[in-house]
Amino acid sequence: MAKPLAMQRADAQRNRARIVEAAIEQLGRDPATSMGDIAEAAGVGRNTLYGHFPTRADLIEAALDTAIQQGDAVLEGVDLGGDASAALGRLIESSWVIVARSRSLLEAAEGVVGPAKIKALHAGPMDRVLRLLARGRADGAFRDDLPIEWLAAVMHSVMHGAATEVTAGRIDSESAAELITRTLLPAFAASSRT
Repeated sequence: MAKPLAMQRADAQRNRARIVEAAIEQLGRDPATSMGDIAEAAGVGRNTLYGHFPTRADLIEAALDTAIQQGDAVLEGVDLGGDASAALGRLIESSWVIVARSRSLLEAAEGVVGPAKIKALHAGPMDRVLRLLARGRADGAFRDDLPIEWLAAVMHSVMHGAATEVTAGRIDSESAAELITRTLLPAFAASSRT
């Protein structure tokens, strides 16, 4: 006897969610992970995987989107109140944990999703950075001689540069957040604070 349509839809939603989580996990370890390995990790057949995600690019985009949403939910809980420099340090620390966990997934995405889509997916988290930088500038904590968007781009570049250095084995992941913070806070400080 066939399952009722509502149960079929619920099964399909669970399968899709398992596939995306498996993709995040597998691509987070190895950006070259095969679709077959992802299907196996999700506990589904290849036909089920391809039924939800006809191409590798579709799956990688869904995995990156979900990982960014999950990371954004974590960052939503970071206390950004009080001193803007201290708040930026807390945001960097929390962001690094997310970047470190998903750097291989981002590497896989860069190869198939494209920079414009990656930038669009990062819009929410980037808005949080921009708001904090604007508040810090208004409070006199952060420099006002460079556009806020540039400061946010520098933060993004330094974070991802650190991920590259960790992958290359030139720095260890545990010290990266401190290195990023010690680089960015002085670079962003208002001239009267340096």
